[in-house]
Amino acid sequence: MMDQARSALSNLFGGEPLSYTRFSLARQVDGDNSHVEMKLAVDEEENTDNNMRANVTKPKRFNGSICYGTIAVIIFFLIGFMIGYLGYCKRVEPKTDCGKSAGTEMEESEMAAEEDILELPSRLYWADLKTMLSEKLNTIDFTGTIKQLNQNTYVPREAGSQKDENLANFVENQFREFKLSKVWRDEHYVKIQVKGSAQNSVAVMNMNNTLVEPVESPEGYVAYSKATTVTGKLVHANFGTKKDFEDLNASVNGSLVIVRAGKITFAEKVANAESANAIGVLIYMDQATFPIVRADIPVFGHAHLGTGDPYTPGFPSFNHTQFPPSQSSGLPNIPVQTISRKGAEKLFVYMVGDCPTSWKTDSSCRMQLAEDRNVKLTVNNVLKEIRILNIFGVIKGFEEPDRYIVVGAQRDAWTDGAAKSGVGTALLLELARTFSDMVLKGGFKPSRSIIFASWSAGDFGAVGATEWLEGYLSSLHLKAFTYINLDKVVLGTSNFKVSASPLLYKLIEKTMQDVKHPLTGLSLYRDSNWVNKVETLSLDNAAFPFLAYSGIPAVSFCFCEDGNYPYLNTNLDTYDVLIEEIPQLNKMMRAAAEVAGQFMIKLTHDVELNLDYEMYNNKLFSFVRDLNQYRADIKEMGLNLQWLYSARGDFFRATSRLTTDFHNAEKTNRFVMREINDRIMKVEYHFLSPYVSPRDSPFRHIFWGSGSHTVSALLENLKLRQKNNGAFNETLFRNQLALTTWTIQGAANALSGDIWNIDNEF
Repeated sequence: MMDQARSALSNLFGGEPLSYTRFSLARQVDGDNSHVEMKLAVDEEENTDNNMRANVTKPKRFNGSICYGTIAVIIFFLIGFMIGYLGYCKRVEPKTDCGKSAGTEMEESEMAAEEDILELPSRLYWADLKTMLSEKLNTIDFTGTIKQLNQNTYVPREAGSQKDENLANFVENQFREFKLSKVWRDEHYVKIQVKGSAQNSVAVMNMNNTLVEPVESPEGYVAYSKATTVTGKLVHANFGTKKDFEDLNASVNGSLVIVRAGKITFAEKVANAESANAIGVLIYMDQATFPIVRADIPVFGHAHLGTGDPYTPGFPSFNHTQFPPSQSSGLPNIPVQTISRKGAEKLFVYMVGDCPTSWKTDSSCRMQLAEDRNVKLTVNNVLKEIRILNIFGVIKGFEEPDRYIVVGAQRDAWTDGAAKSGVGTALLLELARTFSDMVLKGGFKPSRSIIFASWSAGDFGAVGATEWLEGYLSSLHLKAFTYINLDKVVLGTSNFKVSASPLLYKLIEKTMQDVKHPLTGLSLYRDSNWVNKVETLSLDNAAFPFLAYSGIPAVSFCFCEDGNYPYLNTNLDTYDVLIEEIPQLNKMMRAAAEVAGQFMIKLTHDVELNLDYEMYNNKLFSFVRDLNQYRADIKEMGLNLQWLYSARGDFFRATSRLTTDFHNAEKTNRFVMREINDRIMKVEYHFLSPYVSPRDSPFRHIFWGSGSHTVSALLENLKLRQKNNGAFNETLFRNQLALTTWTIQGAANALSGDIWNIDNEF
């Protein structure tokens, strides 16, 4: 009887059943609690988008006012009689004292509620969602989607071209067909550099500047090269890394250099060459690194040491923004050109000195041009203003629609771009279709939103993605908490490689344990030391500006081989070549979709954000450990590391306090959990140095960015004190140490929460 009374009181005074979960409309039916449950479920649904609204009808309210009034009086005067009366009133036929009409209405309401409950999806847990995702992915023909994207209507699709726009329209229409909550586009007007009407050329000249042999008029080109002509000696600089140029000492000064493709980006090779006072750069694909590429294949790339439109650095290129002429400091001041291996071998004929065996390159490789010869390089590239389109679609979250992950892929390509952009765009479309279906038909109710983004001008340095980030810089770090990059996710079958923010490491590891390799059947989690093998996001990865510019945790992954996929940025990056190189392409794409899909579910389904803020304790510990090697040097300058130790300790204490707060929190209280999640999602953002300008130093992250404000730059400067004291800048180091310390301290303070929770004594 007491249980029946509690149930009745719960109904009378609006109590929620303890079995309620925010992940499901299907609550446990226990007597009359079903009425309250159904009303709450519908009320929650009324605030969501029509596309996502479950098919539930609001049951009638029990309005037996006479019976309620009687019960209310009895409650105050005869508690015992009330309990018995309620127990009786709920079970007798409509002929009772409660009144026939009230009883009939109650019975009809119960029947309607039961019918509605049968139509509702069952409660969905992680295992249910994982199974649903896997089953839906099994039905998709991924290779068919790539074929569709590589029809003549869409290839080749250089950024801003009609074919790029055709594909943008197709993606937009697909998003609408999938019934996403909202679909929209952003237009940007950007400057890119393309080949001019006059040919670029490479030639061998004699000492009086007369032609000896025209080497090549390359079909490929390097965007953002300086357009000019230079003539001089030619020196081979291996891959063009900083170490390669250090090994060459001063022999590069005033000369052109020729470097192999691979290891680092074209832009980094050019920047290193310019720092060594080279006057021009030639880049080729050697046979040792790219063994199956034909000798006459042209290569494309860009030389901007940055991302986004280099002629609107730090601010968005929307058509309504008007700024004085400016350009990125990452643009080179020397000409750059790609040549074929055949062209490089022609140059080697005029060169002397075998390349070191440690380079492990072609036997034809030579080190320096003969004394009586010069090389003439002419670049006639021209700037071109284009309109690019970024296409977006969103599945809105049911509880926190203003918190979202972004899943994106590059759409454009210099050539067909099957591996570079086709695979990613196909996966983007199929994931959008799958997740929309899971929501509309499968009962998945993501708490947070999912934005699907198709970027343009990725070949020119993540231009589309960066311009979007620049356009919404002031709000994105408050709302977007993860970026998942789908570019180049299938380039082979042997290895699973990942680059990511440390905040995502635990999520990645859990996903690797859950997903099996489609060919071996073994878990992707094969090495417990995988974290130490995570590669840093490179400049040519669209995830890089999300992390280093906007402070948004980002992940990029791939199924690939040990070496490079040889056909990227060449006219052999076609569907036919891709399927020939990877016959199991459909299986590999399905595995990639499952990896991304599990990321998406875990980040939008769980109460807490799956961001492991404690991982930065390890990064900070490693940094302090590296700095401790130079304690004697630091002491000689009259400095100490006390305040840096304190800042690191405060960050550790802040993470410990946050973990305690989370364990003690009432997980069903969405307001408490939102406050905790907000503290977690801003960790990465607070590692953006507040002491440098986003316009002058756009990649402000002290761990993953570039510039003198980074911890790596601080350590490099300090190393010079021992290696080359004349090059060491003590004033710069003092600033670096102070500002790095206070950036870390600021991150610790932000993680602590409200200002009254910060108990540091400065």
